[in-house]
Amino acid sequence: MADSSAPLTAADVQQIAVLARLQLSEAHQAAYADSLNRVLGLMDSLARVDTDGVLPMASPHDRAQPLRDDVATEPNRRADYQAVAPATQDGLYLVPKVIE
Repeated sequence: MADSSAPLTAADVQQIAVLARLQLSEAHQAAYADSLNRVLGLMDSLARVDTDGVLPMASPHDRAQPLRDDVATEPNRRADYQAVAPATQDGLYLVPKVIE
């Protein structure tokens, strides 16, 4: 495979396809090579942008999130819900065994 500065060829794409267990026609190999080279060119352009002095974008995760008190607001109706269940035990629903 080519080094990172050389453009990908159809042969490189074919080798990648073999490793990924993909089957590509020759026409697709050339098309994918062209597409991947454009993406890699964009990445090279972004890597050359001077970002010195540029502050990172603000993130909502940088601040503590306000949390409400962890208090139950609904009554416990487990007995009501389990009253219609075919089988329960110790507050749990019993179901038939499906895996041996």
